Amino acid sequence: MSAKIKFEIEFPIHASTKMLYQYFATPSGLSEWFADNVNSRGELFTFIWDGSEEQAKVLQERPEEKIRLKWLEDEDPKSYFEFRLEIDAITKDVSLIVTDFAEEDEIEESKMFWENQIEELKHTIGA
Repeated sequence: MSAKIKFEIEFPIHASTKMLYQYFATPSGLSEWFADNVNSRGELFTFIWDGSEEQAKVLQERPEEKIRLKWLEDEDPKSYFEFRLEIDAITKDVSLIVTDFAEEDEIEESKMFWENQIEELKHTIGA
């Protein structure tokens, strides 16, 4: 198995970090834009799409700043996905930085996936 490659995409979003964070760190928030349904039990999130389920474990969380999760089925020990919020010190603009890992030949596809998901998020919050 080849090691996956880490990539980051930055999305400017016009919303407060406090409000945005709810969409990454809570099952109800995630189910509004990321999956059909999301449940959580402690550090374990279960994502449901069209009847199929995938579980991810929270590796790291800093409220209103970032949450890092790892798919349980992903055998690459280094891989994870992360939502990180940054505020520009001067303009106060908020950016969402999505970090993920993909096989080399799947990076473009993964980036498109995230772009579509974040468009859905922006539509959901009216940003």
